[in-house]
Amino acid sequence: MGQSASSIPSAPSNRTLTSSMSSVPAVRPVLEERPVVEERILPFGEEDEGHRDYISDLPDECLACVFHSLGSGARKQCSLVCRRWLRVEGQSRHRISLDAKADLFHVIPDLFERFDSVSKLALKCDRRSISIGDEALELISKLCPNLTRLKLRACRELTDAGMAAFAHNAKHLKKLSCGSCTFGSKGVNAVLDHCAVLEELSVKRLRGLTDGAAAEPIGPGAAALSLKTICLKELYNGQCFGPVIAGSRNLRTLKLFRCSGDWDKLLELIAVRVTGLVEIHLERLQVSDRGLSTISNCVDLEILHLVKTPECTNAGLISVADRCKLLRKLHIDGWKTNRIGDDGLIAVAKRCPNLQELVLIGVNPTSSSLGLLASNCQNLERLALCGSETIGDAEISCIAAKCVALRKLCIKGCPVSDHGMEALAGGCPNLVKVKVKKCRGVTCEGADWLRASRGSLAVNLDTGVIEPLDASTSDGGVQENGADHLIPAVDQVDLPSSSSGRSTLSKARMSLFAGRNFMVCTLRRWSNTSNNAHKT
Repeated sequence: MGQSASSIPSAPSNRTLTSSMSSVPAVRPVLEERPVVEERILPFGEEDEGHRDYISDLPDECLACVFHSLGSGARKQCSLVCRRWLRVEGQSRHRISLDAKADLFHVIPDLFERFDSVSKLALKCDRRSISIGDEALELISKLCPNLTRLKLRACRELTDAGMAAFAHNAKHLKKLSCGSCTFGSKGVNAVLDHCAVLEELSVKRLRGLTDGAAAEPIGPGAAALSLKTICLKELYNGQCFGPVIAGSRNLRTLKLFRCSGDWDKLLELIAVRVTGLVEIHLERLQVSDRGLSTISNCVDLEILHLVKTPECTNAGLISVADRCKLLRKLHIDGWKTNRIGDDGLIAVAKRCPNLQELVLIGVNPTSSSLGLLASNCQNLERLALCGSETIGDAEISCIAAKCVALRKLCIKGCPVSDHGMEALAGGCPNLVKVKVKKCRGVTCEGADWLRASRGSLAVNLDTGVIEPLDASTSDGGVQENGADHLIPAVDQVDLPSSSSGRSTLSKARMSLFAGRNFMVCTLRRWSNTSNNAHKT
């Protein structure tokens, strides 16, 4: 009585409660406020009551091991923590790379006072400024007595005198790599004479070499007994290195890339005196079957790369196969000259049973040679077929049926279709990776079907515009010999075409069409998935 109806709440029905919940905002629980505890920050190394700095008890050697497991950026941050960490980080850093854009001579003492344990040093100079000269390199050789590896790039102020002064102090140097430098034969000879433990020499575009018959011979020097690897790239007069190559009797690896001149005579001399070669790379050289046949004297040869050597034919490859029975890796870029084919590959199949890796670019083998390779080379694990007009579905079926040990297969720019993918689904039981690139007959559906048929198989399909194939490895550094680098290396050997007259618009249209094909395949798969879902 006397109370208004609004002051006596009535129990709402379930329907009313449900409808009202949608309009009432959610109530968040109130968090209990915690008291703020003031913490006193102590200088690094001081101990608070109940706290102890255990890192300060670590010996410098243990702290250095921790730094070795970090990346370069993290190490730089650690060096800012305290003076001890700055000292230990500097003393434990053995590798330094300097991109010099100004004169370094005045900062070298302070720099190598901190990094006094450097054994591997890379120096790159800016073309527009004077950064590293003879005095700077000589000072570095005095401050880095443990230097074992030196890499020089674009050091245009270095002369023969500077290299000679450096060589007198670098008694422990084992590896020298120089590119686009201006010193010449005398500088290289000084290194060979005084660095008696030198094991690896790599020279690229050495601008101080004299052309023609007036060039001073290089080597052999005191390093001839220790040299194991020689790599020459893009030299106008690379044959002046003949004495050091022929005099290095313990040489194991020889790599020659784009060096002018006739190399047949020099290879004859080298093969007679250096018989322990295990790895040979010949790329864009003037070498014929005459020079290739002399390589057969190296009976321990395991790795051979013939890239764009148009004068080499089946006869030269047969002579190598007859005597080099330990061959494990063979890379051939025939440059589509059709001078190396079934005959040479059949000889390899019959006489080189240890073959594990075969890369054929611009070569046209048939089922006869491929079948024999698959039957006789039971250890063949990696196979790349690029730019071949004869590699079709029948050849892929032959590979699938006979290559039992095959683990990685790369097919690029070949007339293969989805039928070839179907053959792979039932063959090559150890196959783990397939890369198909620029094979217009292979569709997304074919690749998807292969994935579905073999769930553990990695299938990489790239349907793009076919470009000229190139097996060159010298532009981006020498190709690694590891097995895992085979397929990526083949996949990245494209160079822009110089003979193609397509405009930018035309290339854009071709890329657009390739993208449309990819979208069509993707939408088709989505549609099939949706239809199957509706049916279920």
